[in-house]
Amino acid sequence: MKIQILGTGCAKCTKLYEVTEQAAQSLGLQYELEKVTDLNRIMSFGVMTTPALVVDNAVKVAGKVPSLDELKSILKPAAN
Repeated sequence: MKIQILGTGCAKCTKLYEVTEQAAQSLGLQYELEKVTDLNRIMSFGVMTTPALVVDNAVKVAGKVPSLDELKSILKPAAN
C-alpha cells in the first residue's frame, strides 16, 4: 500500500503524517509512507486544500486531519 501525505510542511501536514503512521502501524499494514511537498505534484492529484491523504493514488481526505479512528477506517478497506 502506498500512502502519501500532500502538504507544504505546515503543522497540520506534520500531524496528518504522524497520525497516519500510527494508524497504519496499529493495523499492522505493509505500507510505504511518503511526504509530497512539491506544489505541482500536489496539484496533479486535484487537491486544492492541504493537508491531504492519498492511498494508492486515490485522494481520501483533503483539508483536515482526521482522528486516529477515522484514519484506521480509511486505511483498513484499502489493505484488503
